[in-house]
Amino acid sequence: MNDNNSIIRFDWAAKRILRDKANFGVLEGLLTVLIGEKISIQQLLESESNQDSKNDKFNRVDIKAVNSKGEIIIVEIQLTREIYYLKRILFGVSKAITEHISLGHKYDQVKKVYSINILYFDLGKGGDYLYHGTTRFVGVHTGDELQVNMKEGDMIRMLTPTEFFPEYYIIRVNEFNQVATTPLEEWMEYLKNGNIRENTSAPGLKEARQKLQYLSMSKQERAAYDEHINDVMIQNDVLDTAKLEGRAEGRAEGRAEGRAEGRAEGRAEGRAEGRAEGRAEGRAEGRAEGRAEGRAEGRAEGRAEGIAERNGEIVQAMFKQGFSFETIAGITGLSMEDIRSLSVTKD
Repeated sequence: MNDNNSIIRFDWAAKRILRDKANFGVLEGLLTVLIGEKISIQQLLESESNQDSKNDKFNRVDIKAVNSKGEIIIVEIQLTREIYYLKRILFGVSKAITEHISLGHKYDQVKKVYSINILYFDLGKGGDYLYHGTTRFVGVHTGDELQVNMKEGDMIRMLTPTEFFPEYYIIRVNEFNQVATTPLEEWMEYLKNGNIRENTSAPGLKEARQKLQYLSMSKQERAAYDEHINDVMIQNDVLDTAKLEGRAEGRAEGRAEGRAEGRAEGRAEGRAEGRAEGRAEGRAEGRAEGRAEGRAEGRAEGRAEGIAERNGEIVQAMFKQGFSFETIAGITGLSMEDIRSLSVTKD
């Protein structure tokens, strides 16, 4: 149940109350604050989401109006996330332009369109709560803005494309977190929290405070409004739960992927380190084995050389004493060839 002193949410008011011509002042105030000039709504145009439906609880709310200049104003209120939202508003603006110029009419009948989008979900990435988009043609080399001759009534005057191309306003309600000190900020406070100051002087808010009171509705209207608020709360809870579950699943998948990648990287690093350590150990072992084999071979060669020198001395001594080769061979066990080579007297 709502606080009896509360102001009706703007999305509900736009769908049920602000369409009454007697209440145009509320919407005119918002448009005046946004666009920066006095806006007067002449009539509302039929819109595809104007109709009530049991299935439209979280559907967008839109108002299509014509101001005193004949310009078209589209106000859309979107409660839930829509991934292609920007493309959809582009389509909506294009459709509004083509719907209001008949086949065979001159292009001077094309009307400027203002697209006002009040969003209660996070759209894109940015630090501001209000974004404004226009079309400008700027010289690539000179930096000047293109102006063209246009006929207005019986006069020809220079206009920039901004003056007749569509303009877009993106209001990111959830991003507003300031103390309201300006008319725009007071409107943002109402759009986000439903609060309107008693002494407000912001265009449209004084009318809203008078005409959008909860108690001003009939019992049946209050019941429908309470149900709407409950539905919005449930839907927001569903979305928040889905986000939490999505983040939890994402973290779990991330950890699993991280562990798998970590194991793969660890194995790769381990193999690389193992090969490096293996090469280092192999070189160390090779040097050690080489030294050991060198020492063994050196000792063997040394022993062989020592024995050869000793045998040579013995053979020469016996040869000098007159022993024959055969006798020397019998005593030393050397071959006749070795005895002949060792018996050569050295100088």
